[in-house]
Amino acid sequence: MTTSLSTQDQVTIRTAAYGTVSLLSAAGIAGSAHKIGTDASLALVAATGTVGHIVADAKGVKLKGKSTADLADQVFPAITESVRVLEAHDPAEAENFRTTIAIVIDAANRAHKGEPSPVMAGMVRKIEQALNA
Repeated sequence: MTTSLSTQDQVTIRTAAYGTVSLLSAAGIAGSAHKIGTDASLALVAATGTVGHIVADAKGVKLKGKSTADLADQVFPAITESVRVLEAHDPAEAENFRTTIAIVIDAANRAHKGEPSPVMAGMVRKIEQALNA
């Protein structure tokens, strides 16, 4: 199915996936951002199906910005667009994408001890809103 998705659609999906990892890392409390990024990245590369094939390569992803807000301006629309594109091509892959992002979030949340910080919990809510927009 990756061949039936345009190169731009694949870049959008990659941007959404790798951007989610970046946003979760940015929301991590001092000292845990690296662990969050590592654990979330490992969860991402374990993806399967078409989504797994697409995110196996970071080609074309250009996350830019000087702040988390700049990053979010790129990533949240990419998440929403990824779901839309995948729904149009194969609803099962859209669900696979949602599940993959949920696993990335779970991995990020487990990277630190105790409850997620309010900042992390807020970022997770925003990611989930983008997934369900």
